[in-house]
Parts: sequence; structure tokens; C-alpha cells
Amino acid sequence: MNKDCTPKTLKRKGLGEINTRKECFKTLTGILEVPIVTDTTWQSLVLKATGPVLVEFWAPWCGPCRIIHPVVAELSEEYAGKLKFFKLNTDDSPSIATQYGIRSVPTTMIFINGEKKDAVLGAVPKTTLTASIEKFL
Repeated sequence: MNKDCTPKTLKRKGLGEINTRKECFKTLTGILEVPIVTDTTWQSLVLKATGPVLVEFWAPWCGPCRIIHPVVAELSEEYAGKLKFFKLNTDDSPSIATQYGIRSVPTTMIFINGEKKDAVLGAVPKTTLTASIEKFL
């Protein structure tokens, strides 16, 4: 790990100072690696997307979400160009979460041509998400 990205250093420097440091983004649980989708961008980024789209439904207060963030970020790098990845904060976009029946977070869904094709509930191992992804590529 980069010595500037250790929890002790991050706490001392403060988040604002390291926000622009690409090498620290992964250390910050991968949350900055996957683009965010909202109510206003849902239609264009997910429903009208060409090709498959994976959406991670999460919430800031969710402990298991923090566990799966780096897994989703890693998968987004591995499947770059084959699958689009987004995150949706269910606290900020409750109408989308309700529309898709999200009752617990994290929930990961795969969409193709605007249609929900698969859902994975919970902070599952990378192999579980990979198996879900591979079904649609």
C-alpha cells in the first residue's frame, strides 16, 4: 500500500487533500472507482445503455456495502469495455430502489436493454458476482 494512503496518514492529511490523488482512490474502499447513477441519469445510463450494465444498490450507512465496494471496483476494471458499472445510493434515489424492489443493500443487478436480468443480494464473494456477469456476456 502507498504510504500516503494508510489510514493514519489519511486521517492526518484529511480527505480534501488526497481527493485528487488517483493512487489513493482504491485505498478509499473503491467508492470513487465506479461512477454513480441517480434518478436523473438512470434512464440514459442504465435503461438506454447499449450492452449489459451492472448496478450496485448501496447506502452510506451499510457496513456490508463497504465490503463489496472494492470487489465491484475491481470487476469494473476487469470487465472494462464489456460491461458498464454504476452505483446507486438508495438513500439519494429511493424511487429507483423501490421500483426495483430493493429491500436490502447491497444488492447488485444486471440490466440488458433496460431489462433486469439478474440480482445478487448481499456482500457476496467475487466469484459469485463473476458467475452472474458471465451468464450475460
